Amino acid sequence: MRLPARIVSFVADYSYATYWTVRHLFGGTNTTQYQGGDGAPVLVLPGVFETWQFMRPIAERLHEAGHPVHVVPGFGHNRGTIPEMAALANHYIETNQLERVTIVAHSKGGLIGKHMMGVNDVDARIRSLIAINSPFGGSSYARFARSRELREFLPAADVIRLLAADEATNARITSIYSEFDPVIPNGSFLIGARNVKLAMGGHFRVLAAQRVFDEVIRAIPDE
Repeated sequence: MRLPARIVSFVADYSYATYWTVRHLFGGTNTTQYQGGDGAPVLVLPGVFETWQFMRPIAERLHEAGHPVHVVPGFGHNRGTIPEMAALANHYIETNQLERVTIVAHSKGGLIGKHMMGVNDVDARIRSLIAINSPFGGSSYARFARSRELREFLPAADVIRLLAADEATNARITSIYSEFDPVIPNGSFLIGARNVKLAMGGHFRVLAAQRVFDEVIRAIPDE
């Protein structure tokens, strides 16, 4: 992607992020409206500093397609460590006795989802993970960060290395990612997974792209 296109992509990307950050303040917190449906259940996990509202366009499309869509109460802005948030999300699945769950996640949410599959899901309730722009190899930009939440993405961080070592789980993962991601210079390609490269740029705005909706629905396992 050439520089002018990258600049346009960057502006559009953060416009999307700003919109859904503000929308959360006025969009309400009721997510039970998405829990009906006869399809396989889906759990949506947002990225770091994101609320579930960032995933709302995808949640709505999945619900329209007949899937019960679940949001983890108390996830907030996803500021806990990856293991902490994985334990919280897995507790939700167990408490609600969900089976055959597909996790649809953005960015850090994908790392949380893989942690759940490889570490937390002792009852085998999770079938698959669809990760969108997730830093499976970490992000080299994290070395410039001061906050604990962002430094967790250092490529040499313990949790990133732990997840990278778990190659067996990758066969149940679909990794969807932009050809240019301003947040993840290391990319989201995952060996052994089904990888889908998008002919567009951005870290956030892909969450409202029709191509992503189509790929997410296609990746959910059949009954």
